[in-house]
Amino acid sequence: MPPVAPQPVQLTCPACGTAFRAGIYTLVDVTEQPELKPALLSGQLNVAVCPNCRTASMLGAPLVYHDAAKQLCLVYFPQELNSRPDDQERFVGEATSFLLRALPPEAPRAYLLAPKRFLTLPSMLDAVLEADGISRESLERQRAHVDLISELAALVGEEEQFNALAEQRQAELTPELFGTLAAFIEATPPEQEDSRELLLQVQGRLAALLGDGLDAPDDAEVAAALERLLAAPDEELELAVAELRPVIDYGFFQLWTDRIDAATAAGQDAEAEQLTARRARILEIVEALDSQAQVMFESGSALLGELLDAPDPEAALQERAERVDEAFMMVLSANAGAASRAGRDDLVALMERLAEQAVAIIQDRLSPEERFINELLMAETPKEATSMLRKNFAKINSDLVKQLNALAEQEEKRANKPIAERLRQLARESGAMLF
Repeated sequence: MPPVAPQPVQLTCPACGTAFRAGIYTLVDVTEQPELKPALLSGQLNVAVCPNCRTASMLGAPLVYHDAAKQLCLVYFPQELNSRPDDQERFVGEATSFLLRALPPEAPRAYLLAPKRFLTLPSMLDAVLEADGISRESLERQRAHVDLISELAALVGEEEQFNALAEQRQAELTPELFGTLAAFIEATPPEQEDSRELLLQVQGRLAALLGDGLDAPDDAEVAAALERLLAAPDEELELAVAELRPVIDYGFFQLWTDRIDAATAAGQDAEAEQLTARRARILEIVEALDSQAQVMFESGSALLGELLDAPDPEAALQERAERVDEAFMMVLSANAGAASRAGRDDLVALMERLAEQAVAIIQDRLSPEERFINELLMAETPKEATSMLRKNFAKINSDLVKQLNALAEQEEKRANKPIAERLRQLARESGAMLF
C-alpha cells in the first residue's frame, strides 16, 4: 500500500493573520509508515508553523491510529470540532474499510471492527505507550513528576518557599524527575522562551540545593547502570530504566555496544543476541518515556496558546475542559510568573482566573472518595485529619480504606514516603472506625 499523504488545508495564522497551507494527517498507520509514530508521540504531528512569524499551532483533527502488529485501532475526535455522531461513524467506517482492504488476507481483522475511542489525545497516546509496554504505573509516576515541577516553577520567585518545598519533597527529587525536567526544557518551543527560562531556573535551583545531584554521570555510574540493567528481570526492566534515565546517554549505549562486540568476538553468539535484544528494549523504553514527557508539555503549551488567542479565554477553557491536566497547570504557572516579572498585571489576573477554573475542572473529575482523600491530605496536621474523619463518619467504608491503601502503595513506589505513611495512617484510622 502506498504511504498515506497528509491532506492539505488552508489556515490563517492566529498571531499575524498570514494565510498559508499545511498538511494534516487523519490516519496514522504505523504498520506502513512507522516514522509517523514518534512524530505523534512527540507532539510534532499535525503542527503547522506560520511561514511569516514562525508561530506553531496544533491542528485539531479527527485521528485514527493503526498498528497491525499489536492489533491496535484507536480513534480520537477533538471535542471542539463538535462532530455529529453520524459524521464520526462515517469517518471511522471509511478509515477502517481502507485499512481492511490494505491488510494481507491472512492477517487478523476483528479488532478493526470495534476500534477503541478516546475523548482526549493524551489518553489515546497513553494507550499507544501501554501497548509498547509502558505501564499505567509509569505514566502516573510521570504525571506526579509534572505536578511537582509545576509547584516548584510557581515558587521560583520565592526562594525561601522554593527551598522549603524542595526539602519537604526531597524523596521525590529522583533522577527520573530530573529526566522529565530535562525533557520539558528540550521540548519548549522557541516562541515560549519565558517558559524555558523558568524551567532552567528550577533546574539550576535544584542543582544548587542538591550539590552534585545533577552532574553528568561519570564512568563508574554508567558502568553500574549497565550492570544493573543487565541483571534486571524482564518485569522490572521498565522501572529500572525509568530510575536510571539520566545516566542512559550516548556513553551508556556505546559501553553496551562494546559488550556486544566482545561477546561476538569470543564466539558467544547467544549472549550477543540477548544483549542486542535488551539494548533494543532499553532504547524503546527511553524513547517512550521521553516522548510522553514532551507530549504532556507541548499539549499544555498548545492549550494555553489557544486560550490566549480566544476572544473569551475562560469560555474557551470550559470548552476544552477534557484537555486540562498537570502539564497545562505547569505551563500556566510558568507563564503567569513570566507575566508578573514583565509587569503584565492584566495577564497575571487572567491566568489566575484560568488556574482557579482549571482546578475546579480537575476537582469535578474526582469521585466523592477521591475528593474526601484530597481534603484529608490537605489538613495541616494529622490530628486535624483525624478530626475530619470523625466528623465525616458516613463517608467511611471499606472502599475508602482500600483506596487509601492503594494510593499509599503508589506513593511508596514513587519513593514519596511521607505521603505514603500519612495515607497508611488514614487507612488504619478509617479501618478502626468501621468496627
